[in-house]
Amino acid sequence: MSQKSALIFGVSGQDGAYLARLLLNKGYAVHGTSRDAEMSSFSSLVALGVRDRVAVHSAALTDFRSTLQLIAKVDPDEIYNLSGQSSVGLSFQQPVETLESIATATLNVLESIRFLGHPVRFYNAGSSECFGDTGGVAADERTPFRPRSPYGVAKSTAYWEVANYRDSYSLFACSGILFNHESMLRPACFVTRKVAMAAARIALGSTETLTVGDLSIERDWGWAPEYVDAMWAMLQQPEPDDFVIATGRHISLQSFVEKCFASLRLDWRKHVRQDKSLFRPSEIRSGCGRPDKAARLLAWTARTTAEEVAARMATGEMRRLQGLSVEELLC
Repeated sequence: MSQKSALIFGVSGQDGAYLARLLLNKGYAVHGTSRDAEMSSFSSLVALGVRDRVAVHSAALTDFRSTLQLIAKVDPDEIYNLSGQSSVGLSFQQPVETLESIATATLNVLESIRFLGHPVRFYNAGSSECFGDTGGVAADERTPFRPRSPYGVAKSTAYWEVANYRDSYSLFACSGILFNHESMLRPACFVTRKVAMAAARIALGSTETLTVGDLSIERDWGWAPEYVDAMWAMLQQPEPDDFVIATGRHISLQSFVEKCFASLRLDWRKHVRQDKSLFRPSEIRSGCGRPDKAARLLAWTARTTAEEVAARMATGEMRRLQGLSVEELLC
């Protein structure tokens, strides 16, 4: 049998790096993209020790010709689209760029696959932000979309593009509707990483005060390395379908902060301040997923709780600042 190949759009991000490592361990030839492969450091791939095993390419997914040419060149068996503007908060400041980098980019990939006519299996990174606020009720694949951010609107658009191409052109295309999933590879602008990094600095003597937004929001937080397992599993099914990927329980941001600090023997109340200027214009009060379908058809369930995620991230950031190995905390 010939070696399988995969093309990961957005390989330089958290999910892209973990997915690249997973696929390499499964024997795939892995190709990945960033907007400028020559200038990108691919630090997440470096951190996981797989940078030299991934063939990297420059690609602008908002440019149809660029997208088409790269897919034709690589001719992959599987395509994973993890690219696009990834910050919900930033999407309120850059709604046009957010929509183009997610919705237009997804459409260009789908149309390239249709145009080339190759039997490619396509995974699209959906988001729990599509659901909006479900009032504390766990969302599944039948829950209506009511996005409350430009990011959620863009992800909803991409989701329906995938569904339309699957139904209209018989493409093997599916979306993973992933709830929040974190790791030490998250950018520092994400609140989970921001909290973990600050807790570690304070534990080592910093006198700073951590400023955060609304502490009462609730999220279904999972461990990112586990979530890429589900992405791969979706493309191994006999028929394409969409899946909610989540832990099935949620905690407040306050609880996440408390666990980060407590894991380093700190009282968060002495070091954290809530700032209403950081509140989003339109917020999801509570988000939680019901991953029953993934458990039944993909044999996938989350193994790490939100509290464990918080402790692992804080401990990892402390070890990083101390110059110690964090390899085992990236798994």
